[in-house]
Amino acid sequence: MRKIIAATFVSLDGVMQAPGGPEEDPVGGFQFGGWTFHYFDEVAGAAMDEMFSKPFALLLGRRTYDIFAAYWPYQKDPIADVFNPATKYVATHRPDSLTWQNTQSLGPDVVARLRQLKQEDGPDLLIQGSGNLIQTLLANGLIDEIRLMIFPLLLGKGKRLFGDDAMPAAFKLIKSQTSSTGVIMATYERAGEVRTGSFAQQEPSEAELERRKNWK
Repeated sequence: MRKIIAATFVSLDGVMQAPGGPEEDPVGGFQFGGWTFHYFDEVAGAAMDEMFSKPFALLLGRRTYDIFAAYWPYQKDPIADVFNPATKYVATHRPDSLTWQNTQSLGPDVVARLRQLKQEDGPDLLIQGSGNLIQTLLANGLIDEIRLMIFPLLLGKGKRLFGDDAMPAAFKLIKSQTSSTGVIMATYERAGEVRTGSFAQQEPSEAELERRKNWK
């Protein structure tokens, strides 16, 4: 069974928009494109190398596909060497315009197609960017692993990793490390349902009972 892995750069306040450069995604007036640039060191670079060291297929939303397809086919570096030959699965309404090598559309029912792909043999499906697609996958409980690189800055307005429609789920931390620039690299694996408990007193006070009544 294949896993769907979301690997994402994210700020402390959850923004994932345009980490690579000012022209990457200025939609909505976003002014901080390229916010990851000054935080990369050898530790962060090694974490990136490790992520791309095992076979994978790319899973992309249409906006991220367009960004990648206009960049990676024209590069010669270790990331281009693995991205270009990899199979690319893309969520798109314009399948006829997919020109990057080894790219195929996920079709009209993205969720159903991904459920099918997860059951097939093959490399894991690695999401890069693709914020809108991530929202769809979180809402349907399809992401098995989340690999975050959390950068020590606040960006305010911008596209965020987690929206309000994510299906509730528990995750467990299976790996973490920190770079010299304060970037936290954390890998989380799905771990069943959310469990709840209570620190409340068994015999609540009259004030507490009144508060509960007023907050309904």
